[in-house]
Amino acid sequence: MDQEKRVLFAILLSFVMLLLYRSLYVKELPPSPASKSNPAAQSQTAAEKTSSAAANSEVPASIPVVQGNAAEDIVVDGDLYKVTFSTRGAVAESWILKKYNDAKGSPLDVIDDEACGKLGFPMSLSSADDVLATKLNSALYVSAPSGGTLKPPVKVEFTYSDGKVQVHKAFSFGAGYDVHAEVSVMEGNRYLPAEITWPGGFGDHSLAPVQISTYTQGVYGSVGDLTTVAQRKLKDDRVASAPLQIAGLEDHYFAGVFLPDSPDVAFRISRQTWTPTDWSGKDSDKPTALLAQWRQAQPKPLAFRMFVGPKDLDVLRAEKPPLDSLVNFGWFSIVAKPLFLALRYIDERWVHNYGWAIVILTVLINLALFPLKLKSIHSAQEMQRVAPHVKSIQDKYKSYKFNDPRKQRMNEEIMKLYKEHHVNPLGGCLPMLLQLPFLYAFYSVLQLPIELRHAPWILWIQDLSAPDKFHPYGIPLPILPTIMVITMFIMQKMTPMAATDPSQQRMMMIMPIVFGIMFYNFASGLVLYFLTANIVGILQQMAINKFIPVPQALPAPANRAK
Repeated sequence: MDQEKRVLFAILLSFVMLLLYRSLYVKELPPSPASKSNPAAQSQTAAEKTSSAAANSEVPASIPVVQGNAAEDIVVDGDLYKVTFSTRGAVAESWILKKYNDAKGSPLDVIDDEACGKLGFPMSLSSADDVLATKLNSALYVSAPSGGTLKPPVKVEFTYSDGKVQVHKAFSFGAGYDVHAEVSVMEGNRYLPAEITWPGGFGDHSLAPVQISTYTQGVYGSVGDLTTVAQRKLKDDRVASAPLQIAGLEDHYFAGVFLPDSPDVAFRISRQTWTPTDWSGKDSDKPTALLAQWRQAQPKPLAFRMFVGPKDLDVLRAEKPPLDSLVNFGWFSIVAKPLFLALRYIDERWVHNYGWAIVILTVLINLALFPLKLKSIHSAQEMQRVAPHVKSIQDKYKSYKFNDPRKQRMNEEIMKLYKEHHVNPLGGCLPMLLQLPFLYAFYSVLQLPIELRHAPWILWIQDLSAPDKFHPYGIPLPILPTIMVITMFIMQKMTPMAATDPSQQRMMMIMPIVFGIMFYNFASGLVLYFLTANIVGILQQMAINKFIPVPQALPAPANRAK
């Protein structure tokens, strides 16, 4: 009897378990109202109900629980980088580029530890379910290999499962700056759309907040056709849909970009506000950081490559696809790139100092453009020669208003005078216009390349990418900009002016002061270029004044004003 009771009890228990399972897990769909006049629709509804019940009756695959016991660091230490992961959340807490220092002289970490401590660390997961995302980003993962310091090439894997949701992250490191990653999130036996983020901004966080806001930006698009979004101009979230070849964050000299393996990936960039530990100001003064988020639209693993490194042209060109479009020389890149290659050649082969390389290249450029300058000066001298006659014509019509039709006669008489004496009023402007592409290109060359970052010249100029920082006794003394202003005054005094109007001449004499104010916060390398160009211009003007006679001005016409 005891045996029979046990069998009966087991049968009843099994029956109760089946009822409970059916009531908890198998939910029948309500019958769809089918039209009586459409038998085909009724049979289709019955078939759908049968297939749905069969699908729901499947037992979900069991997932083993995989959780770590304590948080530990996994360090990947290569020749170019040192990346530290934490098993708590399987996130990157430090990403050091070993060949570069920050503004304070410490090894450059492109992850802002304080900002990320409040906003989240790179490689965090994002989800529409905030509770789930918080749980997965604070969970303890199991790593393989576990603990210690690893040398590339190496693949680091992180796994977590609570029995219902399973997360797997894998990062493969090689000799270069690029990393291959794969992230998957599963619920039961089905994939969920994977979303991964890089919060807290990117780049050299030791700079002043104004510089960080100016230099940091988002970038996305395809090779050769990139769209940039400046942090200080970003107001609302910017979403870029597939297909994308490149998407990520960058600052002036470094980039952290994502290259998806699949084209159906969406990229979102937004602006975050966070509160520093020592912050005591107003809410409007809180620092900001960019958030980059990549989302796999389809329910499958998110596979991608990541480049976290310097915007060095040689390094970027070696990537597949080439990423050298991240260094944008602007409209005159056709001139700027050869100038940069020439600057680097002079540094590597001749002087091994970018400051002296700037001086040498500036001298060579000014010598090459000397014929244009000579043409401009000759045209200015011709304008000065007829200046008395031009002044006489202007005095004749000075009583008329600007919109008076008789003012047109003044212009006609002046143009007739120019024609009689074979003077081209645009002769001095056109040679200068031809020099503008070189000036703008050199501006880009001295502002963008990472080679000039922290590159010394002489004495107190130890960073050609930074403004003149000679501050004895705490007093700022911009020596290079001051010398540049003085040389501009000297050059203007020596150079003949085409302008005959005294007000125009006074305006030209104010220009050196305006340039000095503008260049006060410009990079020392750019100021050095203009200073060298001024000195070369003074020497050239001395030679012109000595060997080329100045034409005598025409005698002032008698009673021309009448």
